[in-house]
Amino acid sequence: MQTLYQCVLSLVLIISVSLVSICWHPATASAAPVIPHPNDLAQAVQEIESLDAMRTGLASSLEGSTEAPTMQTMKEVCRPVGMRAIQLSQENGWQVKQIAKKYRNPDHAPGNLHDQIALAKFNQEPELIGFWDRETLDQQIGTRYYRRIDVEASCLACHGLKDRRPQFVKDGYPQDLAYNFQVGDLRGMYAVFIPDDMQKAMQKAVN
Repeated sequence: MQTLYQCVLSLVLIISVSLVSICWHPATASAAPVIPHPNDLAQAVQEIESLDAMRTGLASSLEGSTEAPTMQTMKEVCRPVGMRAIQLSQENGWQVKQIAKKYRNPDHAPGNLHDQIALAKFNQEPELIGFWDRETLDQQIGTRYYRRIDVEASCLACHGLKDRRPQFVKDGYPQDLAYNFQVGDLRGMYAVFIPDDMQKAMQKAVN
């Protein structure tokens, strides 16, 4: 069922990306923006759905466990998702990040106003799965795709009540903000930046 859901969701998002240029009517623009690499945007949607499915699948291994998560648990459950995000960035010349207002890893903190606005948008619109926008990031113009991450039951093993966090979290993340979540809360988002100048981005990714 989960696989079918992911496939259907991915198809819906791809169709939405294809049609959004027709339906996009901002108050300050007279025409829809041109996406230099629409195929890359569609691919990004698919890749992020696969990445989120990986996250869900790995986290499900914590369900029903009577043992407290350890650093090894994080390496097996959380790290593969981060490594895959890095791989997608290097393979495609994108910038793939996980971003959260209540972050544990400081690298996942919102880095600019666009990040804050996107998180606020997801928080205000619980039914919104993903959207894209035209942005300038690190002095590069491009398209950025955002996809929400919601809290699932398996997430609460490490992101539940503050005083019930695993000891390795308390010891290793003194500035931790990622706790007191409930199932269905907005955990954060994936953000994929696709530069218009893909050749330059690919060269930067491999160097």
